[in-house]
Parts: sequence; structure tokens; C-alpha cells
Amino acid sequence: MKKTKETAIPKAEQNWEIKDRTYTLTGNMSPLTYMLKSKAIFWFDEEKGYQRELKNTSNQTTPFVDEMKGDARLEHITFEDGVLKVPREKQTLQKLLSLYHPALDKEYMEFNPVQVAQDEVADIELEIEALNLARDLEIDHVEAILRVEHGSGVSTMTSKELKRDILVMAKQNPQLLIDLAKDDNVELRNMGIKAVEAGLLQLSSDQREFTWGKNKRKVMTVPFDEHPYSALAVFFKTDEGLEIYKNIAKRLK
Repeated sequence: MKKTKETAIPKAEQNWEIKDRTYTLTGNMSPLTYMLKSKAIFWFDEEKGYQRELKNTSNQTTPFVDEMKGDARLEHITFEDGVLKVPREKQTLQKLLSLYHPALDKEYMEFNPVQVAQDEVADIELEIEALNLARDLEIDHVEAILRVEHGSGVSTMTSKELKRDILVMAKQNPQLLIDLAKDDNVELRNMGIKAVEAGLLQLSSDQREFTWGKNKRKVMTVPFDEHPYSALAVFFKTDEGLEIYKNIAKRLK
């Protein structure tokens, strides 16, 4: 008896699971209706070595135009309020959206509750790390970090206010707080700003030169196109700058 030749399952469809699927628009978009392109779209088939045309239809069992038989009735792909739910019975549309459509992960994505849970756990763990870090920071370091966000306003804040704001920052932007806490230039910048506020140093009106506040003797010239306090922080790391930093730190105590 002659065996019927079985059609090979495309590599992209191996391990495919039949189930209900939900798709959402990216970028938190939720317009009343959103039409996704449903014809004249192409997917590069690695196995065949060429671009294959795709089309969403209501009467075909494949999204590939070169595999369709007879008339193909085009069907629109419409998201409502940013969501499109596709039941398990509509395998052709599911495969088009989950495997082949070029707008996948650009205009829309497949909702994956496991991935969402993993992302939420990662976000919570990051927030916990930032909160623990914020709680243990010395008040001078807290002031240095908050100055990046709030500017000179931190100079008038009480220690309780500083602690409150650093904890709020840890909740709202944990990664930024962690990055700033690990950046030693933040504390050096803060020392420079405090020195100018106290009159120990003076920054010229064109922001190109730091001088001593009393005798106007030059401390350093700010390199072209650099932020003055960032340049001063780098200067504090040099042999000459370290001595000046120690001098300023003693006077500010």
C-alpha cells in the first residue's frame, strides 16, 4: 500500500499550542478601534529562502497566499480598546499574529501572563533593593542624590524631608536611585555645589572657571562643552584636586 506523503510542519509552528490567545497594542495604546494591516504583508521563510505574502482571510486554513485554494475572502484585524481576543478555533489568525506578522512586538504583542508575572516580580525586587539602599544611605549621600533631582532646593530641607524624598524616589524610580547611589561623582558634584553655595568656591558667570571665593585665585578651568560641576567632580579625583577637596570638606563641617 502506497503511503501518503505527510506535509512537514513549518519550523516556526513546531511546539505550537492550541489555546485561546489575547493580543494587546504596545505603548499602552487603547484607541476605540485599531486596524492592523491584514494584506500585502510579507514574512521571510528561512526554510524556503524567500519572502512569502501573508493575508488574513475568513475562509482559508493558512495565512500564506501561496498555499491558499480558491477565492480568499479578506478579513480585517481589529483591536478594540487596545485588545484583540482570538479564540482557539481561529488557528489561522492566531498563527498569523503570533508567528508571522511583521508588526509583532512593534505595534502589538501577545499577552503572556507568565512573562507579565516574571516582569512584575523583577520590578518588585528592584523596588525592594532600592528601598533598602535608600534606608541605609548616609544623609550626606542622600542629599547628593536628591540634588540631582531637586537642585539647590535640598539645601533647605530637613533630614526627615530628605529621608522621605529618597524613599519616594526609591519607589518611583528605583533603577535611577541605584545608579546614582553607585556613582561616586554624585557626591563629588554635591561637594562642589555646596562649596559654591557657602562661598568657598566661585563659579564665573560664563561657567568656565572655578576660583577660590576670597582671593579669587584660579582653582580650575572647565573644559569646553562640559558641565561645570561634572568637570569639578572629575578634577577632585586628581592629585591636585584631591587636596582641594579635602580642604573644602574640612571647612564645610
